[in-house]
Amino acid sequence: MKVAIIRSSWMKGYGYRLDCQPYLSGALETKVLLERLPLRKDALYTLTKGFDGGIYNGPQFVRNYVGTSEHGVPFMTGGTMQLADLYNLPLLSKRDAHGSKLRHLELQPGMSLISCSGSIGKLAYTRPEMRGIWSSQDVLKVVADPDKIASGYLYAYLRSKFGVPLLVSGTYGSIIQHLEPHQIAGLPVPRLGDILEHEIHILVEQAAALRVKASAEFHNAIIGVEEAAGLPSFKDLQKSPKNLAIEVRSSDLEGRMDTNFHRGYHHDAVRPYKSHQAKGKTVASVAREIVEPVRFKRHEHDADLGVPLFGTGMLGDIDPQPLYRIAPFAGIDDYYVDERSVLVPRSGQIYGIIGRAFQPVGLVLKSVVTEDAIRVTCKTPTEAGYVFLALRSECGMRQLKARCFGGSIPHLDVTNIGKVLIPDLGPSKERELGGRACRVLQLRTDAINKENRAVELVENALRESVD
Repeated sequence: MKVAIIRSSWMKGYGYRLDCQPYLSGALETKVLLERLPLRKDALYTLTKGFDGGIYNGPQFVRNYVGTSEHGVPFMTGGTMQLADLYNLPLLSKRDAHGSKLRHLELQPGMSLISCSGSIGKLAYTRPEMRGIWSSQDVLKVVADPDKIASGYLYAYLRSKFGVPLLVSGTYGSIIQHLEPHQIAGLPVPRLGDILEHEIHILVEQAAALRVKASAEFHNAIIGVEEAAGLPSFKDLQKSPKNLAIEVRSSDLEGRMDTNFHRGYHHDAVRPYKSHQAKGKTVASVAREIVEPVRFKRHEHDADLGVPLFGTGMLGDIDPQPLYRIAPFAGIDDYYVDERSVLVPRSGQIYGIIGRAFQPVGLVLKSVVTEDAIRVTCKTPTEAGYVFLALRSECGMRQLKARCFGGSIPHLDVTNIGKVLIPDLGPSKERELGGRACRVLQLRTDAINKENRAVELVENALRESVD
């Protein structure tokens, strides 16, 4: 239990709120610290411009989804705004998106995005590849006025240890928490001088550019796998007829009687291998081992001494952050992952994260990942890169999702992952493609380092000003 004694005079600054959120979030200490800074401080609303003053989210609206990009626009929510791969976002009706009610929700490069419903205070910086994506009402946008402040610096400050506590202090609500634009409009933004602010801005922009490059390289590498193997692409498979009736030979049952395994969604993915259009091999024949660790107890530990613990939900983020830190325990080595690992979430909804392979990046490397991620461990990082690309191709992902079993919460196991077919392209081609996957990881790592460096410069400058 957390206890704090507050002055009645402090309550005025929080609208005389009697809930604990504003007083235990660290915002009070941050405000006091910022007041001591011998620096100019501008209110956030004086540094923004655009729709509704440049700080806005959106109205509540019915989400009408469509199946093709011809009739829809990519749609981002607070839960997907930090994803590194934005390729398969759901499509919101183009007619609704371009209407007067929602047209201002289109993202533009340089915005600071803040999740403002449910999980409050997650941030992302919009990069060029996000242009043309619409956001939900759960994403609050801060649009910097370039004549007054550099957008990269503003984002780095909001993401810093000084900005986040101030953002979340305005949170209200019990079951589902919310944050509104007017609650952060007066947030103080310290000014560090044009030279340092520009340096920080450039680092954030460079990180965004690296992420765009990594995304393009990633999808080009997957196309390279599909073209080299003669596999159909996502668009090709989308054109396949959707038959409701299923006819299956007894030799193809594989001990399965569920429609998810035998429907056309799965058959279209394995047909190239069975028709000998593509030469295939199983994941089990390539991997050094495929392991599903046993469940273990989580004991939270000191932030400095504990080991970072990751779940599967953040593996696809641009900069994955741990759930919390845990105390070391006997057998903890079995839960570490490295560059030779491909992680496959073992449970979840069919159209969610289950069966979507990931490579560890950032803090996930050399950290502990829960047993909810099945490890496909390879001999080398390059080999792991190739397996990752093959599993993230449309044919690979369809096989993984089709092999899920269970009712309410589908599951995958080691055996079913091992039976998935991937292209057999020969050692030379596979090394080339695996090397491209490794370059994607390096680009994403460089982006993480640059953005973290920008935030570090902000925090160091503010601490030094206090001293």
